[in-house]
Amino acid sequence: MSASDIASRGYAKPEILVSTEWLADNLKNPNIRIVESNEDPLLYPSGHIPGAVEVDWTTDLNDQVRRDYLGREGFEKLAARIGITPDTTVIFYGDKNNWWATYAFWVFQLFGHTNAKVLDGGRLKWEKEGRELTREVPTYPATTYSAPERNDKRIRAFRDEVLRHVEARLPLVDVRSPAEYTGEKLHMDGYPNEGALRGGHIPGAQSVPWARAINPENGTFLAADALRAIYEGEKGLKPSDDVIAYCRIGERSSHTWFVLSYLLGYQKVRNYDGSWTEWGNLVGVPIEKP
Repeated sequence: MSASDIASRGYAKPEILVSTEWLADNLKNPNIRIVESNEDPLLYPSGHIPGAVEVDWTTDLNDQVRRDYLGREGFEKLAARIGITPDTTVIFYGDKNNWWATYAFWVFQLFGHTNAKVLDGGRLKWEKEGRELTREVPTYPATTYSAPERNDKRIRAFRDEVLRHVEARLPLVDVRSPAEYTGEKLHMDGYPNEGALRGGHIPGAQSVPWARAINPENGTFLAADALRAIYEGEKGLKPSDDVIAYCRIGERSSHTWFVLSYLLGYQKVRNYDGSWTEWGNLVGVPIEKP
């Protein structure tokens, strides 16, 4: 699939995606930096796209003491270490059909690094096409990066804002599995319970599992018409809506945030990264079960 294929899918911002073909032709482009961000920490050292650096969601993007993201100084150090400036186009990709790639993309947006794109199909598609992988870890000259303070207002939601959404009956999208949504399970299949005491979903939230937005055979995003059929045809959302998406810790919902914001052009979508590990433990907040 080429760049022209991406452009033909009807996305609001098709330029936010790059194809595997384009990336293969631009591996030595000095104006880009390829970032791999995975759930599985063993994948990058076992082989990655040539020139790609690793950004680990736990150690690189999160504060190591508080449950929060790194601050401005931490982001500047990360950017300097991977050798980028605000003018560098950062291409994100990873496992799990780009779960963590979109998560890293979202965190970079908190610091205003808008010169960023996502590899359509992620690691899965690159591997399926038999493209080159290497174990060589690249090094780049350190840069000086001046970032603004982290902006938590535009694309991030906190629990009090979510509660106001519930009270005002504004759109909430639960992107977890159906069993998590109903409260049958407190976690995804194959994953440990991360501490939620109660099962269910935030009142009024609609269930739209994140993976419905991708083609399972190669991890690429569905065309815009198919996405609209899901989010608008089935669930009644509108591009003008004030939408909050959530999951377990904000990783799957960052994928849905990306789909709604960039592929469908929704103007106000926020990711509630506290998600169910916070809401399922909060004293005094409502939940729903079937």
